[in-house]
Amino acid sequence: MIRRRIDIAELLRPNKVLVLYGPRQVGKTTLVHRYLSTAPAFSGGIIAQTGDDVPFANQFSQFDLRFLRSTIPQNSLLFIDEAQKIPDVGRGLKLIIDNIPGVHVIVTGSSSLDLLQSAGEALTGRKTVVTLFPASMQEALSITNRLDAPRYLPDYLRYGMYPAVLTATTHREKESIVRELAGSYLLKDILDFDKVKDSRKIFDVLRMLAFQIGSQVSTQELGNAVGIDKNTVARYLDLLEKSFVLYRLDGLSRNLRKEVSKMSKYYFYDTGIRNALVSNFNEIALRNDHGQLWENYIIMERVKHLSYTGQYSNYYFWRTYDRKELDWVEETGGDLHGYEFKWKPAEVAPPRGWLETYPEADFRVIHPENYLEFVTTPM
Repeated sequence: MIRRRIDIAELLRPNKVLVLYGPRQVGKTTLVHRYLSTAPAFSGGIIAQTGDDVPFANQFSQFDLRFLRSTIPQNSLLFIDEAQKIPDVGRGLKLIIDNIPGVHVIVTGSSSLDLLQSAGEALTGRKTVVTLFPASMQEALSITNRLDAPRYLPDYLRYGMYPAVLTATTHREKESIVRELAGSYLLKDILDFDKVKDSRKIFDVLRMLAFQIGSQVSTQELGNAVGIDKNTVARYLDLLEKSFVLYRLDGLSRNLRKEVSKMSKYYFYDTGIRNALVSNFNEIALRNDHGQLWENYIIMERVKHLSYTGQYSNYYFWRTYDRKELDWVEETGGDLHGYEFKWKPAEVAPPRGWLETYPEADFRVIHPENYLEFVTTPM
């Protein structure tokens, strides 16, 4: 069993909503049920519902306080899975929080497209928002150990970090799970939302991005390549980002004359999903894209680690017009930390101009021999 880094017991508060969201199939529902199986007794009981239950969703979205009070007792725990399926769910949750003493509320959602948009304003000051990612390296160590991590690393790059993938026992099973995730689950929210009519185009955009990991993305060039206008590309990118398929990284710019910052880079939340999109699960030693996969993998592992440990920073890449660049920059308390990600360990000097422009900054190279200290907490 994978031990997750989110502790619901520590986050849950009376008369406050715990919003747990993230990609499909990362284990949100499992995490909540695991908590419920050991949770202390609530005098009002536990009420578990789902936004997929149409009668409940319809009743809930009537915003009838009498119905809510009769359904949800005082000092109870309300759990709503797939809460984004309920229209204007935030308004109903606000009524519950403000009018039922001692109530505890957990809601999950596989997309921020609806859930946080509808709940955000209504629940200002009434919610705690937590993202559950595909399993982190720290969590993977709960089913293996640090000494074995180098042996499993090539598989993590090939098949990704979804819990079902990590616990699968054969390569064939891992590949099958990832293909199913990419084809059936992850894009479901997107294709049902915002009048996306042609799923082929959004898949085309994703495939193009899969070959551009680590490169700046031009919406105009993407649009020309797949046959849609740049505004549609921008909308698709926004949907893919909010549905936890893509992670956007912007450029650092403090010296506008030298630094390139207008275009963003996009990484996949999971390298297995990326590989499924390009139908390439070959061994790392046989591939010519191992550098891209490593960059994508280590960036997302760093994002998970900082998120789970509550280390809040601004993240960027750095690039100049004369093509000097850094893969990853963290800005914390005004201090800059620059990183370069290399699949093969090597002595690498910081790019010319980095320390000249930012003499107070530091620089490190992250590679497979030292990455664990970058993405995990020593046990």
